[in-house]
Amino acid sequence: MSEPIIKVENLGKKYIIGHKVDGGAITGYHTLRDRITDTINWLKNKSISTLTGKKINGPAYEEFWALKDISFEIQAGEITGIVGRNGAGKSTLLKLLSRITEPTTGEIILNGRVASLLEVGTGFHPELTGRENIYLNGAVLGMSRAEIKKKFDEIVAFSEVEQFLDTPVKRYSSGMYVRLAFAVAAHLEPEILVVDEVLAVGDAAFQKKCLGKMGDVSRQDGRTVLFVSHNMIAVKSLCKRAIWLERGQVQADGPPHEVVANYLESNIFQQNARTWDDIDQAPGNDILRLHQISVRPENGLPSDPITMETPFVIEVEFWNLLPDAFLHINLHLITEDQIIAFCTSSEDAPKWRHGPFPVGLFRTTCKIPGNFLNNGIHQISIIVVQDLSKVIDQHEEVISFEVLDMKARLEGYYGKEPGVICPIFDWTIQYLDPLYQRIE
Repeated sequence: MSEPIIKVENLGKKYIIGHKVDGGAITGYHTLRDRITDTINWLKNKSISTLTGKKINGPAYEEFWALKDISFEIQAGEITGIVGRNGAGKSTLLKLLSRITEPTTGEIILNGRVASLLEVGTGFHPELTGRENIYLNGAVLGMSRAEIKKKFDEIVAFSEVEQFLDTPVKRYSSGMYVRLAFAVAAHLEPEILVVDEVLAVGDAAFQKKCLGKMGDVSRQDGRTVLFVSHNMIAVKSLCKRAIWLERGQVQADGPPHEVVANYLESNIFQQNARTWDDIDQAPGNDILRLHQISVRPENGLPSDPITMETPFVIEVEFWNLLPDAFLHINLHLITEDQIIAFCTSSEDAPKWRHGPFPVGLFRTTCKIPGNFLNNGIHQISIIVVQDLSKVIDQHEEVISFEVLDMKARLEGYYGKEPGVICPIFDWTIQYLDPLYQRIE
């Protein structure tokens, strides 16, 4: 076997997280001023502690390993997908491979030039124009001006920003940034192309073009592509290999269909169910207490994956503590962009529409049809309403779940569809008349 183009051995990345300790409790976020002050106080307190023998609280520091003991090899021409939940270490791995940050342990051997597209504007100088940034990025990759000029027209045509080519990129929209950045990265002939899920910023048509280009540079040009994606269909269709990261370590590495299947079957997704068995400790008040909330496929368990095509149910169990209460559960379903996708209420349930509720345990179930929600992380907030007008209890983002994109699409498009929902409506096509008869 030939020498791998990427070789990673025992790779690790450690971050030091500082906490401010006040009376033994760790508090939240800090400004730079806070960190400087805390460090000075810590040094002062350490000196006092040494002299007096008394322990004085100071800043606490915590080690966090974003990646630990990662090892793999990638051959030239492979398209490798990196999958895993948010915070698994995917973006950290790509930044290490792109030399944006240095590893804490281990070694990375790259036998080729790397072009990275990790976040909007990576590698661009905001004060320079689009034209100047094309030449700047080419120079960073070690290309001569003549080589860049040869590819220049292709880059501009692919990016579709010709009208703004001599405008400073700081005035570009995020979509324009991504279009130009991907065009530069894909056309300046790096041996290794590294792409994070930044393509989600682009429009649907451009995502399709980018995914097609990634396939072309691998098949036709023999270049290596690594990309992070939450789109499992794209990973299975485009990749020869998939690596699943979980908590900073390689959970699986192999054929995409096997890795994706194991990833989806694992119980690693969001908190699809919560239960409070102790009524006295359960969220709520003297009128209502929550017992359980869960999200699950209509014919499955909370641990089962939910795809865009899966009909699923949201179940809320609660104790009613007030005789003859007239209560309803309102649900807000919120996207990862903090947009309320929809609101719905149990007042639409026919049996208890007009109440009243006796004291006891109740379960209310809301059925969501398949082919309705778009993919991504969703959260649910609960609002309890009494007498159709009075909010008596509210719980923000009490549970979260992930909708996975497993839909097969025509013409190889695997990008995320725009919009909060992604329904399938009834369409018809009718053949009305041969065109030549109208021409005659």
